[in-house]
Amino acid sequence: MKTFVIANWKMNPSTIQEAQTLFNSVKEGLKNIRGLDKKAETVICPPFPYLSILSNIQDPKSSIKLGAQNCFWEENGSFTGEISLLMLKNLECKYVIIGHSERRLFLNETDRMINKKLKKVLEKKLKPIFCIGEKKKDKEQGKAQAILKKQLENGLKKINKKEIKNIILAYEPVWAIGGGKSCSPDEAQVMRLFLKKVISQKYSRSVANEIKILYGGSVNNSNVKSFIKEAGFQGVLVGGSSLRPEEFVELIKEVSKI
Repeated sequence: MKTFVIANWKMNPSTIQEAQTLFNSVKEGLKNIRGLDKKAETVICPPFPYLSILSNIQDPKSSIKLGAQNCFWEENGSFTGEISLLMLKNLECKYVIIGHSERRLFLNETDRMINKKLKKVLEKKLKPIFCIGEKKKDKEQGKAQAILKKQLENGLKKINKKEIKNIILAYEPVWAIGGGKSCSPDEAQVMRLFLKKVISQKYSRSVANEIKILYGGSVNNSNVKSFIKEAGFQGVLVGGSSLRPEEFVELIKEVSKI
């Protein structure tokens, strides 16, 4: 089974030239990793303005796939500022991040909106990366698991057994994102097992065993192995480290050794 390494560039870098340089540096760095295609799926999710450029310079033989950081649930129409899945498919996107905590926090995305997006991504045969995670206050108040269960169940409303197998789940504790302090592997493993339990109750044990769960939150090349090898995640969602090409390539090399 392949391990996922998904780069979320967020609102970076500032210019097309920087985006091209970053992308090409990663692409060149990955050429020297023997058997990478069999071991890892590398996905880069740049800002929307760069998708067209990166799609054009992407080598069809490269192990890198393109993803988007968001989408809208309608295919076209009067929705100023939104991006449809038809546009993303035309740009060779294979993956879409849905429900990232920053969109929940700063743009007031609700579970209902996230559910609509998930259903549309599945309908259009792209792979959604469905993000959930608790805030610091939730953790301190002992409500972390209740919050995760609510986000998971609401996001998956009216999504059946067959469809959920195409969803990649990303556990990202909000308190660990961007602060340089990741969740401990032991704590992350507890949450991963809890999410498996919720999925098992909602669908079945076999579905829970099949679904892929990633960890995100201050992942770097020093701790990535612990989240995959020790905590049992099927991959990672990487933020800041993905903007430093040498570090990101080293991270992928670490994953390829597992």
